[in-house]
This record gives sequence, structure tokens and C-alpha cells, in this order.
Amino acid sequence: NPFAGEGEEEPLLAYEFEPDTKSEVLVDLQEYLLTSEIYHSFMDGAAAEQSSRMTAMENASKNAGEMIDSLTLQYNRARQARITTELIEIISGASALEG
Repeated sequence: NPFAGEGEEEPLLAYEFEPDTKSEVLVDLQEYLLTSEIYHSFMDGAAAEQSSRMTAMENASKNAGEMIDSLTLQYNRARQARITTELIEIISGASALEG
């Protein structure tokens, strides 16, 4: 224990404490340390949550972009097939009129 010692061996002898006894100060320091640790734990958890949310949103945006690309390709293929069908019908009609 770094604060153990009596008389001349006492490590905090050169300091004056507002409460008269060293034990009160150490209890207050211990309480402060505990609350600081708890606060740090809460802040660490909050930061981890925000990081997880950011990663999830990044993945969602990436997936949405891939889905948009896939649907655009599917739409363009269907449109191209419809145009090709119309052109074949026009050419077939023109060939029937000639022949």
C-alpha cells in the first residue's frame, strides 16, 4: 500500500489535508476513483455504440448502392428488350408489306 506508514515514514506528511484525517481524504479519493472508472466505462460504451452505428450505416449505404446498380441494370435490360421487340415488329411489318 503506497499510503501506509506512520510517523516519519508517513508518505503524505508534508501535505495539509482539509479534513484532518488522512483516512477521510483517502476515502474521498477512493470514491472519486470509483466514479471516474464508472464514468470512463459509460463513455467507452457510448463511443463503441456510436462506432457500431457508423459502421452499420456505412454498410447499409454500400448495400443500397449495390441494389440501385442491380435494379438499374435490370431496368435497362428490360427496356432494351422492349425496344428490340418493337424494332423486330416494325421490320417484320415492313417485310410483310414488301413481300
